[in-house]
Amino acid sequence: MCSFRPTSLINPPLRTGADGHHAYAAGPRTPGRERRRRHAHRRNRLRRSGRRDRLLLWVVGVGAVLDALARADPSRLLVVGVVATVWLTAWGLSLRTVLGVLGQDIGVLRAVAVYSSAVFANNVTPFGQAGGEPFSAYLISSETEVEYETGFAAISSVDALHFVPSLTLGVLGLAYLGTSVTLGRQLTLVAGVVAALAVGIPLLGYYVYRNRERVEHAVGRVLTPVVRRVGSVVPGVEPLTEAEIESRIEAFFLDIDRVATDRRGLALALGYSALGWLALAASLWCSLWALGYAIPVAVAIVAIPVGDLAAAMPLPGGLGGLEALLVLVLVTLTSVSAPVAMAAALVHRVATYFLPMVLGGGVAAVIATD
Repeated sequence: MCSFRPTSLINPPLRTGADGHHAYAAGPRTPGRERRRRHAHRRNRLRRSGRRDRLLLWVVGVGAVLDALARADPSRLLVVGVVATVWLTAWGLSLRTVLGVLGQDIGVLRAVAVYSSAVFANNVTPFGQAGGEPFSAYLISSETEVEYETGFAAISSVDALHFVPSLTLGVLGLAYLGTSVTLGRQLTLVAGVVAALAVGIPLLGYYVYRNRERVEHAVGRVLTPVVRRVGSVVPGVEPLTEAEIESRIEAFFLDIDRVATDRRGLALALGYSALGWLALAASLWCSLWALGYAIPVAVAIVAIPVGDLAAAMPLPGGLGGLEALLVLVLVTLTSVSAPVAMAAALVHRVATYFLPMVLGGGVAAVIATD
């Protein structure tokens, strides 16, 4: 038998598992310990995503990728950064439009900053937008002083609206390219997925909207015990009553309904979303241009929504998976080599992944500590 000394609370004793590996015995679960555990878990996920990028580099050829990057034109790289800023601004304006429909008017710079923090949340949580939306809603509600469910409705509406121009541009681009090039077996499969999403998502949205009362009650039955359980175990959070939870879920669906029935606001938000997608395609095109290559614009327009399918993977911000899909599209549809395609994907991702990570991370930190 092992005797525990008082110092074991600071330096927990080692225990041996069934596999023969040693691990520290769990100490008392204090709030600070839980926070450190969650932060460590997030860091581990990011490290695993970084390892996937390194594996992809190894497969393509690190030396060849570095050679391609060394030939990049610095002035053209600046253009990539400018175009990425246009993307972030356009999607920030989409969020600003939706918040305006919900009765919360904010300035342009503030909207872009808040949306940057939402992108940051998506980039550090698994499954991209689906994983980051609850935290994004908290950031929006904290910064704009709207109710949490209104912030959740706003970011959910914006992310849902992004699917429309994304899939539309993807389908149109694939249809155009399908008449002039051979897609190949792998890209044909991806094209099938894009087409299925282009049909399935609008049908699902229509079904949910037509049966929103039934969906609302179903969501309430599922979420009520979960929310009450979380509220009972998280320190400093007062558990909500069942009536309060139902009231907030109803308010969320009412806000969604307000956005869906405001035609002017909906059209404006969709316009900003489409502008953002075109800016993302321009960022990828300019990344190749900075390396000395030019590709058809249609290829860049197809590559962006195809790469966004990586958001469905359990990767923070699609890290690793998105780059692989971009390389697949570029190599299949153009004469660009895999190392050059990988170099362009890295340039594009530095602009569109790390820009909101730096800006949004700073905004999120300020909001969280305010």
